Amino acid sequence: MKNKREPKICFVSSSGGHWEQLQKLKPLSEKYSGFFVTEKTKFDAPLAKYFMIQTDLKDKMMILKMLWNTLYACFIWVKERPDFIITTGTMVAYPFYILSIVFRKKFVFIETFGRANMPTVAGKRMEKHSDLFIVQWETQKKYYKKAIYGGCLY
Repeated sequence: MKNKREPKICFVSSSGGHWEQLQKLKPLSEKYSGFFVTEKTKFDAPLAKYFMIQTDLKDKMMILKMLWNTLYACFIWVKERPDFIITTGTMVAYPFYILSIVFRKKFVFIETFGRANMPTVAGKRMEKHSDLFIVQWETQKKYYKKAIYGGCLY
C-alpha cells in the first residue's frame, strides 16, 4: 500500500499587486498543505514562509539576483516537495516554473488582474508549460491559447 500524503501547494508571486491577489487563495492553502513565497520588501507579508530577493528586468544586478533566487528556490523545493505551484507572476516565480517542468509538477498561472487589455511577459513565457492558465478578464483570453476565464480574485 502506497503512503499517500496530502498534496502540497507552493503559492509564489512577486510583491505588490501580484502578492495581494495571491493572498486571496489563503483558504486553499488552509484546505491543503500550502506555503507562500514572495519577495523581501519593506512591506509586511505575514503569510509568507520564504522571502526571495526582489528584482526586475531593468535591475543591473538581475542576473546575480536571479541566480541566488534559483538556488534558494531549489532549497525550498527540496525542503517542501510541492506537488502544485500556483502563481500570479512574475520574476520570483520563474525558478519555481522551471522546477515544475523539470520535476513534472502541476503549474497554475493566474494572469494579473492589472492587465485587462494586454498580455504580460510572464504570462506569455509561462503559458507554454502551465497545466492551468487562468485569466481574470474575458478580454485577456484573446492573448493566450490555453487561457480560461476564472473571474477576479478580488
